[in-house]
Amino acid sequence: MEKHIYLDYNATTPVHPEVAESMRPFLYDVYGNPSSIHSFGADARKAIEMARQQVAALVNCYPDEIVFTSGGTESNNYAIKGAAFNYRSRGNHIITTAVEHPSVTEVCRYLETIGFRVTWLEADKYGMVDPAGAEKAITPETILISVMHANNETGTVQPVEEIGKIAGKHGILFHTDAAQSAGKIPVDVNRTDVALLSLAGHKFYSPKGIGALFVKRGVKLQSLIHGAGHETGRRAGTENVPEIVALGKAAEIAVRDFDTSVAHMKKMRDRLYSLLSGKLQAIRLNGHPDKRLPNTLNISFIGIEAGMLLDELTGLAASAGAACHGEHTEISPVLRAMGVPDDHARGTIRFSTGRFNSEEEMERAAGMIIEAVRRLDSNGYDATAAVGKGEHVRLTRFTRGLGCACKIRPQYLERVLKDMPGITDKNVLLGYGTSDDAAVYRINETTALVQSVDFFTPVVDDPSDFGAIAAANALSDIYAMGAMPLFGLNIVAFPSNRLPEQVLRDILRGAGDKCREAGVSVLGGHTVEDTEPKFGMVITGTVHPEKFITNAGAKPGDVLILTKPLGTGIISTAVKRRMANEEISRAAVDVMSSLNAGAARVMGMHPVSACTDITGFGMLGHLREMVEASGVKVHIESGKVPVIEGTFELATAGAVPGGTLNNLEYISAITEWNDNVSETMKLILCDAQTSGGLLVSLPAVYEKKFIGSLHEEGITVGVAIGKVTSWGPALITVS
Repeated sequence: MEKHIYLDYNATTPVHPEVAESMRPFLYDVYGNPSSIHSFGADARKAIEMARQQVAALVNCYPDEIVFTSGGTESNNYAIKGAAFNYRSRGNHIITTAVEHPSVTEVCRYLETIGFRVTWLEADKYGMVDPAGAEKAITPETILISVMHANNETGTVQPVEEIGKIAGKHGILFHTDAAQSAGKIPVDVNRTDVALLSLAGHKFYSPKGIGALFVKRGVKLQSLIHGAGHETGRRAGTENVPEIVALGKAAEIAVRDFDTSVAHMKKMRDRLYSLLSGKLQAIRLNGHPDKRLPNTLNISFIGIEAGMLLDELTGLAASAGAACHGEHTEISPVLRAMGVPDDHARGTIRFSTGRFNSEEEMERAAGMIIEAVRRLDSNGYDATAAVGKGEHVRLTRFTRGLGCACKIRPQYLERVLKDMPGITDKNVLLGYGTSDDAAVYRINETTALVQSVDFFTPVVDDPSDFGAIAAANALSDIYAMGAMPLFGLNIVAFPSNRLPEQVLRDILRGAGDKCREAGVSVLGGHTVEDTEPKFGMVITGTVHPEKFITNAGAKPGDVLILTKPLGTGIISTAVKRRMANEEISRAAVDVMSSLNAGAARVMGMHPVSACTDITGFGMLGHLREMVEASGVKVHIESGKVPVIEGTFELATAGAVPGGTLNNLEYISAITEWNDNVSETMKLILCDAQTSGGLLVSLPAVYEKKFIGSLHEEGITVGVAIGKVTSWGPALITVS
């Protein structure tokens, strides 16, 4: 098996072997506290000061002008906040650019909320700012200008020397974020007339978690971290000796190998671009053609979504210029500031080379990229050959969104539905005027049709499991209304140029098996060609016209019962990112593929006031629909909500779908949180579920009997999680 190709050096670099070796003594032997006066401490202190000299040599400054930090983000925070707070008496105006790293832009946005004024300089089509624009923006209140040395996405090198001179002429502090430039282009604080300069060790072959800030002699910053007098009182906290030593060694190597390393990176970058541009016509180079980092290649593959292309490149690591959150794509602010058209930006990938790349890798990478582009751009491609005969298919690799997390934002959908014409057919008992997921149409006095449709992208890797989950999800809308399903129709979108036919067969087989379990026949369906796999079903059922259940009707005194645990959206995201183990993945599959038929039968035996199934808008999103439709206030006890084991840990690790974040925003206007509810629990309560349980509102007097009946149906997690407290404007309180 060929080794994977790493072309994401701007994201992080591997630790140089010499750097790793330099750390070893300080992990095992020289472990003293640098502030201690004994020999153990003295040896550690000597190592720190040697590293300070090495870093100072990298940027051509005095050693006492180097402050060690935890990385580039802290360095930028310290530089900007420290200067802003210390020099506030002189003014409150800061100048920066629209193409900075978030560790600069977010700091500046924070300062805007506490009384500082920020001017955001525009960039040209290459992502470069005009020094004249910076000078024009200066006012008597300006205390700081912050412009990055080189852009992390496009590699464009900013005219920091000219801007530094302008700042100096006006007596203004100048800060530059040099995280990407160190070791790739000359970094000299004297040539740039800079007062503050940020470094991040993991961008030039040192470990993550270490960085430095150059603070020019005479410049005073307000400390961010208070404590003992470490780093001459500028940054409290016992020094991270092994990583400081590593940073120093990495700086020494960067100086020593500068010419050969830069030449190699540039050769690799240019070779890759030459191979791609020679075979692919519909590509666009972003960033300055000449004034950019020697290792950075930012390309738009026009007409192709970058995330999807990266999914095809299983043996290659690179970064996309747009982030997909299921229901929408976020274009990089840098590309947007450069005026890159959206259709180009969505297809943008950054390839960044490094000292350990080889020419053979560039040849192989180019072949992989060209092959993948042609595969995505051709309907006549042999998908079996593309995937590999007998190769196990990870279905989530072929899609950007995940399941019901791909739903249109509820806020957006509400606006659209308000403009729809009214329903005049008197036989329509339930239409789009409510937030229910199914429609009800009266046939005669004893029979009404209930129909619903669901359609989404894979949430699991196994095609058969995906089909079963999709079928269970579609059937759930019928069960939630107290109806019984009659038959189903498939809805298929399939990338026949990306996936072999057997995958589709397996999806349909899984759905068919689940429908047979529900006693439902699949009578046909509809298919379209698409760039990513999607599957769903139309389910038709029947119910008595006067006995169907909606999400309206919840009453004070009702108890709220949930029939499945939460966490499937988070776990699905973790599956796609390869963060979830087999046990938790299987647990999520079992939850999502289990039918709500038993819960529906139990509802038929009790006087249920209202019901909704929990899917894409999350438990609290669907609860919002219930309380608004019913005109009630409810209280949820978060500690009673069942959650799939392992969900908390995955959410804490960042496996949170974009749809979940949208749901949290959606419910915010009518939700009050008790202080004891953690941020992670809030996400879980809003998690975009696929084929979740039923949320049932019924009089509290029936609680024990209802839950007992659920247990008899084999539903062991059915539990009361809250209650309807009173009539009134819709309100959800969570403790």
